[in-house]
Amino acid sequence: MTAWDRLLTEFEAWAAAGQVAELWWRDDDAIDVTPALYRLLALRADLNVPLALAVIPANARPALAGVLKGQTGIDILQHGYAHISHRSVGEKKAELGADRDLWDIARELSDGRGRMLELFDSAWLSVMAPPWNRIDPAVTDLLLGLGFHGLTTFNARAVAEETTRLSIVNTHVDIIDWMGTRGYAGDDVVLSAAINHLMAKRTGSADPAEATGILTHHLAHDDDCWAFVEKFGRLTASNPAVAWRQAVDLFPVPS
Repeated sequence: MTAWDRLLTEFEAWAAAGQVAELWWRDDDAIDVTPALYRLLALRADLNVPLALAVIPANARPALAGVLKGQTGIDILQHGYAHISHRSVGEKKAELGADRDLWDIARELSDGRGRMLELFDSAWLSVMAPPWNRIDPAVTDLLLGLGFHGLTTFNARAVAEETTRLSIVNTHVDIIDWMGTRGYAGDDVVLSAAINHLMAKRTGSADPAEATGILTHHLAHDDDCWAFVEKFGRLTASNPAVAWRQAVDLFPVPS
């Protein structure tokens, strides 16, 4: 049985249980208009699947805002500030770690919000997607006060975030082998990650209310990455046991 067969079997288990498997798609590191961005937008439109695009505010160009203006099915998130790691050499990279004064981090994130407003006006979500998916708890505590109402990192959230105004919906499937080839990680690795989270939700060992997040990086894709996104998108978009969710619905503005 191939990894694709196992994925279909998992969706069949959802259907047999009378449930719908919710997915969402986040793509990181958008800064400018590039051939890869055009390819991403065209593929999204062809698949008719919603996309959350995480934009690096310090590096973002006005042309990006121009291309995204009026696009349907796309939500824009803030991807840190400048995507610069402040960790020592040899440590795991992080822009929003605990290795700097919180005032400096707060100022950068606020400046980033200002840049997002300048570029996109109100056509973006106040949701933070930390570079490298790492954020210190003390920085997380700053987000509400800085105007953010959502946070997305990587790995299944522990519990439903029902006691705070900060919505947390993570990603769970990274299609790139960052520690190895830096290309497509392969069907077995990628689809196993998706199946594992879906199964954990279905059986109650993970929060069943958290949509399973697919994480991509259009600027780093090889041909196999693009081929996977297209195949996965077509297979899931036509499956009645699957529903793709838009970020604007996953991260509602607090009333």
